Amino acid sequence: MTDKIFVDSNVWLYIFLQDDADKSNIAKKFILDNIDTSIFITYQVVNEVTNQLLRKKFSEKTIRNIIEYMYEIATIHNFSKEVMFLASSLREKHNLSMWDSLIVASALNFNCSILASEDMHDGLILGNMTIKNIFK
Repeated sequence: MTDKIFVDSNVWLYIFLQDDADKSNIAKKFILDNIDTSIFITYQVVNEVTNQLLRKKFSEKTIRNIIEYMYEIATIHNFSKEVMFLASSLREKHNLSMWDSLIVASALNFNCSILASEDMHDGLILGNMTIKNIFK
């Protein structure tokens, strides 16, 4: 069975912002190595990436191209009531932020085995999913 991987916004931002060459290369390699895998994100991730690109003065044309790229290689979903309630439970149990809990709940809802993120609890196992800091 092919792994399902949820890719958090910080991984995408290293690819597009290229502020840190080492992390940018790691993020690019991770996506390319998993391009044939099921990569999942939510509209929250697209919105977070877009917001940061706007703050960095990317042109609208470039932003549209980046959004198109994300749509080409990832399956994008919205939140459901079940995801919102799961996020609430995760906040209670694991002391996650609002936004991180939605990411984790979405990844669990998509049955992802890996949640690639730099700024969450690296190595935390939730059900059949592991949060993995790909930059370590």
